[in-house]
Amino acid sequence: MKRRTFVATASGSLVLAACSGIDRFFTVPPERRPIAALFPGPVDEGGFLESAYRGLVRIRDELKVSVRHLDRVPLEREALLGALRELGTSDAALVIAVGAETSEAAQRAAWEMPDQRFAVVQGTLLRPNLAAYVIEQPQSAWLAGAAAALLSKSGVIGHLAVARDAYSLSARAAFAAGARTANDKVRLLTTFAPAADAVPRTLAAQASQGADIIFAMPDAVRAGAIDAARPRGVRLIGAVGDWVASHPDVFVASAVADGGHAVFASARDLHDNVFVGDLVRRFGLRVPSAVRLSLAPSAPEPVRARIEDYRAQVAAGRIVVPDAYVGPEFSPG
Repeated sequence: MKRRTFVATASGSLVLAACSGIDRFFTVPPERRPIAALFPGPVDEGGFLESAYRGLVRIRDELKVSVRHLDRVPLEREALLGALRELGTSDAALVIAVGAETSEAAQRAAWEMPDQRFAVVQGTLLRPNLAAYVIEQPQSAWLAGAAAALLSKSGVIGHLAVARDAYSLSARAAFAAGARTANDKVRLLTTFAPAADAVPRTLAAQASQGADIIFAMPDAVRAGAIDAARPRGVRLIGAVGDWVASHPDVFVASAVADGGHAVFASARDLHDNVFVGDLVRRFGLRVPSAVRLSLAPSAPEPVRARIEDYRAQVAAGRIVVPDAYVGPEFSPG
């Protein structure tokens, strides 16, 4: 019995020692090399790119990793590829391309540089060394539409943007669907202003038709939507950032979609040695730090309760957010 006990104990010790050795062998220190990012526009544009840039700053401040970036890169294939090649051949451990428009160039760069790791924010094209991190922006826009329909006293709401880009189109489709779900009798006036300087006139035209709540895209806000709304008593719903926090007198809600969360998540995955290519990671209403609807304190409790119920249904997939809008557009004349 004593010999058997000794053998068992010795064997257990050997196994523990072996496991300890394996643990030491497979323990990989955090990735500390720089993180680089490409932005197809200015990082101070007040919208999604700026929110994504704040994620890059978080990498520097929270992960203690140096960062670098190229911004104002033209949305042209060769310009995007040139910038990605420059960043990809540097000492960066990861190159992040921000924006769905960069997806094709990121895939090509990843093919050219198989030993470099890439991430694309809002893209879906993949490679073994390229992962996609997607903020589900339309989910918060859907809640914004529901909130507009529930809060409107006139029964007329608006949507106002300048750029007819992928985000503004998907946000409008989601906003319209949310509004119809909450109140199928609400009237929606949707307009893409022909130019930035036409935003105040367009907002005034929507207000003259009875719109008392208008979903204003960041480009419309930058072009004067706040100053045009304030004297007319029109309340705005913002997008991307939390406009309620910064302008509580004008914004009744904001469809938050934080691109910085995706940027930071890709770097955090790399830092923790769990970054995987050929994978799409999505962040929606299940992750409030990334996607949520910010409501003004003045929003009535019954509205808050309805919005919370809708949030749970969208997050669970019981409500499907459409990606296309079918309906008329409003012209200010």
